Amino acid sequence: MLYLLGVVVIALAILISVSLHEAGHMLTAKAFGMKVTRYFVGFGPTIWSFRRGETEYGLKAIPLGGFCKIVGMTPQDDDVEPGDEKRAMWRYPVWKRTIVMSAGSVTHFALAVIAIWLAAMFMGLPNKNLPNPLPAHVKVVDCVIPTDAARECAPGDPVSPAKQAGLRDDDKIVAVNGVQVADYTALVKTVRELPPGQPATISYERDGVAGEVRAGLAAVQRKPLDDPDGAPITVSALGVAGPMLPPGVPANVTYGPVEAIPATAGYTKDLAVGTYEALKRIPDKIPALWTAITGGERDKDTPISVVGASRLGGEALENGVWQLLVLLFISLNFFVGVFNLLPLLPLDGGHIAIAWFERARSWLYARIGRRDPGRVDYLKLMPITYAVILIGGAFTLLTATADIVNPITLFTR
Repeated sequence: MLYLLGVVVIALAILISVSLHEAGHMLTAKAFGMKVTRYFVGFGPTIWSFRRGETEYGLKAIPLGGFCKIVGMTPQDDDVEPGDEKRAMWRYPVWKRTIVMSAGSVTHFALAVIAIWLAAMFMGLPNKNLPNPLPAHVKVVDCVIPTDAARECAPGDPVSPAKQAGLRDDDKIVAVNGVQVADYTALVKTVRELPPGQPATISYERDGVAGEVRAGLAAVQRKPLDDPDGAPITVSALGVAGPMLPPGVPANVTYGPVEAIPATAGYTKDLAVGTYEALKRIPDKIPALWTAITGGERDKDTPISVVGASRLGGEALENGVWQLLVLLFISLNFFVGVFNLLPLLPLDGGHIAIAWFERARSWLYARIGRRDPGRVDYLKLMPITYAVILIGGAFTLLTATADIVNPITLFTR
């Protein structure tokens, strides 16, 4: 039940965000005097609608987005009625059209920033003062899984060597057989390089007191650290999980209303950098999506669709990690806001880019004494527009299919 609720919450949050995106276009267009004839949530057959003034508002059957119709977006549009010529969008100054076309993305950014500010006060934001990398504080598990499978302990699984040796949760491992380990990654690498099944001397700190134990390492099958897609090999395992936070160090920090403002700015900056890096990686992740669909392992760093985001929301709520729903809402809104500003038709960024191209070209031609070439002919750009739509549709289908047949799972069930 909680899983289904989480799915619905994320799906509804996305629908509301997209509806507010279109409302941003509509409200700014109306504020400048442009004519908006329709504003609908959803697509397909109309379920319910009403008219107020010159605009029809309503709800359609397929809740996968929304739209608003602004008269005369391009000079080639034939939806301008007699008497409304001056209200056609393309006739307005470029700065007004830019505000209208960017209002959707601005709405997404506003939703994300407000959610970050609220999260900073009531949920907490990641603690930037954490040691980097984290020292090898560990959690002692009950068993080691012999195979390279993400599952819970089962009867017959070997007992954790760390547990048998007397290690405890939050112990800080500092050395293995005298080899210093600075962090959890170094601990895993050092242990794996030891002969499987052989005992090892583990040096640790507990509450500031140094200690040492002997642990008989277990032999397990794991993928190589330097080749995550390679075949599993036999390595040693200590039976610990990590990295764990040092005792008394919080993972998240909460702020007061005023202190939350700079914290929100910092988190937004990190989010912007992360979004930029994610956009750059998309082309490289397409083969990984295809691999996931055809039976391979799903890379957790591959893009997700609305389906995948909703499933992650369901998992988060089912496992009591409601904070993940908030982070999903923030990340999705910020990503959509940035993506929609890319200078490609039919995205809003494409319309903005053309408007400023026209303005720059007119300015240049006036300076060199040539006749203004006028507006861009959108009909000549239709092949490029269709290509972008085709590629975008194929990518959406690819991610949605991967999210259905081989979804990303953050929790072991």
